[in-house]
Amino acid sequence: MMAYLVFLGPPGAGKGTYAKRLQEITGIPHISTGDIFRDIVKKENDELGKKIKEIMERGELVPDELVNEVVKRRLSEKDCERGFILDGYPRTVAQAEFLDDFLKTQNKELTAAILFEVPEEVVVQRLTARRICPKCGRIYNLISLPPKEDELCDDCKVKLVQREDDKEETVRHRYKVYLEKTQPVIDYYDKKGILKRVDGTIGIDNVIAEVLKIIGWSDK
Repeated sequence: MMAYLVFLGPPGAGKGTYAKRLQEITGIPHISTGDIFRDIVKKENDELGKKIKEIMERGELVPDELVNEVVKRRLSEKDCERGFILDGYPRTVAQAEFLDDFLKTQNKELTAAILFEVPEEVVVQRLTARRICPKCGRIYNLISLPPKEDELCDDCKVKLVQREDDKEETVRHRYKVYLEKTQPVIDYYDKKGILKRVDGTIGIDNVIAEVLKIIGWSDK
């Protein structure tokens, strides 16, 4: 089957986790703009990398024209012909309109925009507890997915670190930016009749079951 999906929700809603699980189940590629830009920050030593790093550490959004170009290039790759799961994009109505226009040129349209609803305090609790291994990139959560040894990576045995954009002040700012900038996108998809709401606090397995039901997935 084919499924072209957009995942919406605040930072910390679990969009990346759900997208990766769905990719394992369905084979539909998970495309995270956050991961793409973090890679740029790590690999690029030019002004572009520095600029994106500054924007992300302030908890602000990367400009539309830059994000659109990155997404367009990625969605043009062969593995996206029969579907994709967009995580972290679109975040503005302008991006949503760009995506619609691009898909039309490919004779495609979105299957659904799925909104994972999670309250601010839950988001803050989830993200401020998140840690990452600076060596291998493995992600942990001190509450829900702690390492075996106190703040040491299970694989590399190096001390885990907290990303700048996971500190409480930045998390709350990111949530505020999400409400201000992304609510119009939610309204946009709601008016198009393709918005589906899922409670993001009911546990991973239940959330995945809801999403599979929405897209009519069958493994038979």
